[in-house]
Amino acid sequence: MRIIFLSLFFACTSLVSPLQAQSREDTFVEANVLAILYHEMGHALIDILQLPVFGQEEDAADVLSVLLIHDLYEEEAAAGIIYDAAFGFLGEADSYEAAPWGVHGLDLQRYYTMICLFYGANPDAREDLAVELELPAERAETCPEEFQLAYDSWGPVLDEITADEPGTSMTLEGAGDDVIGVLMVDEVAALNEDFILPVALTFRVEACGEANGFYDLGTREIIICSELDPYLRSLAGF
Repeated sequence: MRIIFLSLFFACTSLVSPLQAQSREDTFVEANVLAILYHEMGHALIDILQLPVFGQEEDAADVLSVLLIHDLYEEEAAAGIIYDAAFGFLGEADSYEAAPWGVHGLDLQRYYTMICLFYGANPDAREDLAVELELPAERAETCPEEFQLAYDSWGPVLDEITADEPGTSMTLEGAGDDVIGVLMVDEVAALNEDFILPVALTFRVEACGEANGFYDLGTREIIICSELDPYLRSLAGF
């Protein structure tokens, strides 16, 4: 279980000190990069373990992202990551209109599904978060069942790769000393403590020409684009 401290960013910004407000930029970037990283882990596991996918693979990867955040972090930290990552989807929904023929769901749908799954994992503890993020009551009713279905699907997969002792199946290349680079160094080390994969998986931080993250089937690499940092800061209005 990761124990990190990420502060929630509520609408009442008068409660945020200047120092806290300054650190909010990095917190928002880190949370969204983590959500993207775990999404790409979903694609990697589907490929490496040759998992069957019933429906859109992008949806399955979104689900894994939420489950890993729920499983790997203490409650306050997990809620902070979900809060900021959900607002990442909301910001993208406001910034541009996604193509309805694309492989990804619409950003507003991904926003509500992320909140729903996270809320459904622990409704009693996360009711305030669901209300704050305006999860509709009619959707909230089904969220515990949605979470259980997701966990029944991904849980055995994660059990299969859970490490008894730290491994070295995942490596990192290209990380600098900026926010994303430092985060990736810590995260890949932590993932090696949590999981052992049957084949090597490389994580790479590099300039891609776009703000993105993706899994490369040909090289078996998860690429986190350095352009995400300025893009996420602009998305949140920092």
